[in-house]
Amino acid sequence: MTDAAALPGQPRGGALSGAASVRAVNVLAPNASPMTLDGTNTWIVSEPDSGLAVVIDPGPLDDVHLKAVIATAERAGKRIALTLLTHGHADHAEGAARFAALTRTGVRALDPALRLGDEGLAGGDVITTGGLELRVVPTPGHTADSLSFHLPADRAILTGDTVLGRGTTLVAHPDGRLGDYLDSLRRLRSLTVDDGVDTVLPGHGPVLEDAQGAVEFYLAHRANRLAQVETAVEDGHRTASEVVAHVYAAVDRSLWPAAEMSVRAQLAYLSEHGLI
Repeated sequence: MTDAAALPGQPRGGALSGAASVRAVNVLAPNASPMTLDGTNTWIVSEPDSGLAVVIDPGPLDDVHLKAVIATAERAGKRIALTLLTHGHADHAEGAARFAALTRTGVRALDPALRLGDEGLAGGDVITTGGLELRVVPTPGHTADSLSFHLPADRAILTGDTVLGRGTTLVAHPDGRLGDYLDSLRRLRSLTVDDGVDTVLPGHGPVLEDAQGAVEFYLAHRANRLAQVETAVEDGHRTASEVVAHVYAAVDRSLWPAAEMSVRAQLAYLSEHGLI
């Protein structure tokens, strides 16, 4: 999922699990890997004085983790009343059906195939469980169904895989599209400029305390990669694998399969815009 080692944005040090803001607590799933960084961040979000909580991305199908999420909420005197998904990748959503059964909650997602219950999610929706205000922001690109959640009271945005706490995310071609992803990053930048968002609560990696700096870095990184891919094609590297070997030579080879998905998305974008 990540094709770079570091990211501006003032990543917060210390333990990844635990309280990240007044309203958001992270329970880190034990599924660390080169693709998932330290593991999936499962977020418990609630108003401080409410007995109800919302969980975002239960994570993998791991009963120990799912029960740890429930126990964390219960220790804070809260009952989980709703489950939300940022997108359908297994490291975020595979445990959702089991979690819903354990908590007797519905699951809301953009993709109807991932929902449990009658309600889906769409841009502009506002979650108000337990007095919470959680605004749904469409951020396709990593996947077609990717969503972020704006938590205005904490000046925070929960980004799933759209912005990570470390490294940069892939555009999962063909489901993910680079043009959509660039539009999503611009939408997030607008939230940092116009709506006061200053904190990123990502789907993987540490909390970022300079949301605008992180998004600006992502936009610059994408522009730089696009230019590199365009140059590589002009130099005769025609296939996605050839471009990866040339452009991503300094990146850990274990990440090359993920990089190839991003390159395919970049090649499609350049072709659509008549640049190659």
